[in-house]
Amino acid sequence: MHGPFVRADSLALKTSPKVSKRLKILQSAVFMCVGAVLVAVGLEIFLVPNNIIDGGITGISIILSHLTGFRLGLFLFVLNVPFLIVGYQQIGKTFALSTLFSIIILSIVASMLVPVPGITNDPLLAAVFGGIIVGIGVGLIIRNGGSSDGTEVVAVLVNKKLPWSVGQVVMFFNIFILGSAGFVFGWNHAMYSLIAYFIAFKTIDVTIDGFDETKAIWVISDKYRDLGEAILHRLGRGVTYMNAEGAFTGDDKKVIFCVISRLEEAKLKSIVEHIDPDAFLAIGAMAEVRGGRFKKRNIH
Repeated sequence: MHGPFVRADSLALKTSPKVSKRLKILQSAVFMCVGAVLVAVGLEIFLVPNNIIDGGITGISIILSHLTGFRLGLFLFVLNVPFLIVGYQQIGKTFALSTLFSIIILSIVASMLVPVPGITNDPLLAAVFGGIIVGIGVGLIIRNGGSSDGTEVVAVLVNKKLPWSVGQVVMFFNIFILGSAGFVFGWNHAMYSLIAYFIAFKTIDVTIDGFDETKAIWVISDKYRDLGEAILHRLGRGVTYMNAEGAFTGDDKKVIFCVISRLEEAKLKSIVEHIDPDAFLAIGAMAEVRGGRFKKRNIH
């Protein structure tokens, strides 16, 4: 009887990665769905009732919806899907399907929210809160592998043909769209649209990266041992010593590498200044940190 149990356990171990992958896909789908709902709420409850637009295909959809009287959700779907089809090979199957899923949810929810009146008639409040809600929603979608706008796809395609970066294409695209809002809704609303776009842009970064920003530090000092021990015990962070050579002197040097949180930056500078005021210190932002011993140790 021992044999079958062994085979059953082995089978469970083999299938567990598949189950884990399915759960991860389900989790991503749920967060993208929540993000799409938030984007729809930000648009239909805050921005659209106050004639404020967002950037990208969404902005074009709002302008066309205003001029034609058709539902915003219809334009969000019709204008985005062709770009996904054209750019399918450039952006990959997973990203295309995730983006299509997000756009479908966004279009449906936006159409359902049309009868709901706006919460505020103050365009500044609408720009601020609408920008925040849209930014959180888009951030959730991007963080889980999708997108709610075909602008990035357009930028990737243009980048392959012209000597412009993706960021430059997106910026030009949005300047044109936000400028068009001035002719359609008036220049005051165009400026409110710019405020909403800027807030949404910053909120997306916060949603994707989080508030706990990490920083990488490099320290070159003859007192590297003392500095390393101080960082280890006073900050509770692990350090790595790397070998280096000075290009001018040819001397062997030790470089201290460490990853800290944004809130620990001031204390780290204080430690370096106290132990070796002449030490070379470089600090840079980190987009993402995984693995290793980055988790902070308990300190007393």
